[in-house]
Amino acid sequence: MTSCKPTNSKEEYLRKPEWLKIKLNTNDEYKALKKLMREKNLNTVCEEARCPNIHECWGERRTATMMILGSICTRACRFCAVKTGLPNELDLAEPERVADSVALMNLKHVVITMVARDDLKDGGAEVLAETVRAIRRKSPLTSIEVLPSDLTGREESLRLLMDAKPDILNHNIETVRSLTPRVRAKATYDRSLAFLRRAKEMEPNIPTKSSLMIGLGETLEEIYEVMDDLRANNVDIMTIGQYLQPTKKHLPVKKYYSPIEFGKMRKIAMEKGFSHCEAGPLVRSSYHADEQVNAAANHKLEI
Repeated sequence: MTSCKPTNSKEEYLRKPEWLKIKLNTNDEYKALKKLMREKNLNTVCEEARCPNIHECWGERRTATMMILGSICTRACRFCAVKTGLPNELDLAEPERVADSVALMNLKHVVITMVARDDLKDGGAEVLAETVRAIRRKSPLTSIEVLPSDLTGREESLRLLMDAKPDILNHNIETVRSLTPRVRAKATYDRSLAFLRRAKEMEPNIPTKSSLMIGLGETLEEIYEVMDDLRANNVDIMTIGQYLQPTKKHLPVKKYYSPIEFGKMRKIAMEKGFSHCEAGPLVRSSYHADEQVNAAANHKLEI
């Protein structure tokens, strides 16, 4: 009599390699930022997405990624740990509250991201734009990066956002073309490329940026194809990081890339014309984001 092994047996999960071990730095700066986030009722993608670099960004670099428009997303992407469901009502006081907190924390660089709000006509663009304007008023020395959803592809919504003049427009391609339908919910590869292209057409002087996570079963050729597609749409900055499965309900890791492999990818990305590329096992979209503003500006001066 034969027995069947369950399909979710532990053998299917790859063991994390040594280079993915994280050194925690819970210093006073980190603890103070964490306390403030709770007191101000602010959401951060650093916590919601279980970012491995939270201690470095909060504790050493004075950078943070604020997540606005609530903590519940209308999409259910199979790589993301952010909660999915029916979003809360809009908090119109949120932009000022976020701006007050950025000023209080004396942040060098802030990334403002959002849950997907497909329930809103503008996708949440007006609230995101007002948050940029509020931070500008209260923290003029803080550089601002926005990381929106695709805003359902509405050009009017993107125009609302670009009129606020963020320092960097970041929209993540996330994965290669062939895996997009399986990995991303409601988003499409070509719509993301078009979003990035239109942003650059609207504001040529604002650097654009996109992030790719790898380890989901893509090939090297597909990774290079993403680089070419991003450059063809005038994207300036690219980040490449290792996908890490947040829970057993999410997509499993198919491959762990080594630091050497990431180094080669970064070299190729720079050869393809990106002004800056961060690539490494623990790199996330906002990793060392404060440095990328300067890198993009310096690249523009060199051209």
